[in-house]
Amino acid sequence: MDTRGIEQMLGQLRATADAAGSKSTTASAAGGADFSSALANALQEVSQAQESAQQMSQDFSSGNSDVNLQDVMVNLQKANLSFQQMVQVRNKLVSAYQDIMNMQV
Repeated sequence: MDTRGIEQMLGQLRATADAAGSKSTTASAAGGADFSSALANALQEVSQAQESAQQMSQDFSSGNSDVNLQDVMVNLQKANLSFQQMVQVRNKLVSAYQDIMNMQV
């Protein structure tokens, strides 16, 4: 399983989350939801799902009898779906950013 593209995408998403976190306003102080922390938490969950699936896959490949193929496949699919969802969120954020930057002031 080639994870270079996944790692690159996660790096880009983390950089975006860090940039959003450094520019956050008083939304959390006013009792609102803190978008940067929500995004960072989502990125962390996606990363953990990817790492867990990869570890299970390696355990199965090495012949560990505690890991069965069904669990490996389910975890790989869950990790894949969560990553695809994060990519779609990133695409929407980029699109929204471009729309805002193209607005006439």
